[in-house]
Parts: sequence; structure tokens; C-alpha cells
Amino acid sequence: MFPNRITKEEVNQLPPGRYEGEVVIISDPKDVGPAMAEIQRHPVAGWDTETKPAFKKGQNHPTALLQIAIPDKVFLFQLLKTGFPLEMIRFFENPDITKPGVAILDDVRGLKKIRPFSESGVVELADLATKLGIETTGARNLTAIFLGFRISKNQQTSNWEKNPLTEGQVRYAATDAWICLEIFEYLFRTGYLEKL
Repeated sequence: MFPNRITKEEVNQLPPGRYEGEVVIISDPKDVGPAMAEIQRHPVAGWDTETKPAFKKGQNHPTALLQIAIPDKVFLFQLLKTGFPLEMIRFFENPDITKPGVAILDDVRGLKKIRPFSESGVVELADLATKLGIETTGARNLTAIFLGFRISKNQQTSNWEKNPLTEGQVRYAATDAWICLEIFEYLFRTGYLEKL
């Protein structure tokens, strides 16, 4: 069983954790097809996006990074270089691939500004958590509650249009997609998904 809420202090007492596995950075459009083909062999893929923060009112930046996690690796697509091609749209429209994420409404909206699509199989983990009675549903809180470790948010407001990305940015971005896969797998493994 898990708590229905967690405080900032309780989160901060947990051991830190981050994704330490293989990360593949895709910046060349010709590498998108093979990467997406590998991703689509998996029934579940966690995902997230990153956008350069806007510090002025009315300022908007396009989605800079798309992160997709499968069990043995995380792909980081630098969208300002690769674009948002048909292979990515097919992934998001494929109902046979479950795509869990946290607070993904803005992520979907950002991607649709690049190129419209009709998403299918996209799962909002915050909604699942709410149905399970959890009140604190951000990515950091859900990681703490379900996975028992603390993720850093230090890189959140860094420049995601930077090239190359720093090692800190790479690990942060990969972790954000990986925890979505891990949380979904935890809920599946423990039988909680069946209760929803």
C-alpha cells in the first residue's frame, strides 16, 4: 500500500535516483526512422518533452526535446533538428502502444503546434494516481510514492535548445521519461491497474 499524499520534506528525505542506463540522442533526421522502429516493438513506452523556458510575458518557444523510454534505453530527439516527422506521428497515433506520461496535456499541445495529430494510447499517470486516491500527483511526488526515490528538478528551467546538451540535461531528460515507464510498470505489476 502507498500513502495518498507526500510532503516536500518527506520527498527530500528519500534517496536520490536517476536513469543511469543507455541514452541515445537523435539529432539527424535520418536516424529517426530506425529509432522509432525500435521503440514501436515495445507495447509500453514512457515519454515526456522539454521546452526552453520563457521568462518574458507572451514569449513562447517550440518543443525542443522529445524523450521516449523503452525498458533498456531512452531516446532523446532534438526536435529543432529532426522535426516532428511521420514516424513520430504514427507512434503517437498507434493505439497498440501504451504511452504513459505525467502532466502531458501541455506536452501533447506543444507537439501539435509543430504538426497536428490524433493521439491514441496516451495515458496520464496523474489521472491514474487520482483514481487510486493520491492527492499529490506531480512527477516528483509520484516517483517518491510509487518508486521510493527522489528525482532532481534542477535542470527543469535550463536551455533545452542548447547543443550539445550537458550531461546533467541528458540525465534529467532521460529520467523524466524513464520514471513514467517505471511508474506504469509498477502499477501493472502490483495489480493496481486492474482496480481502475
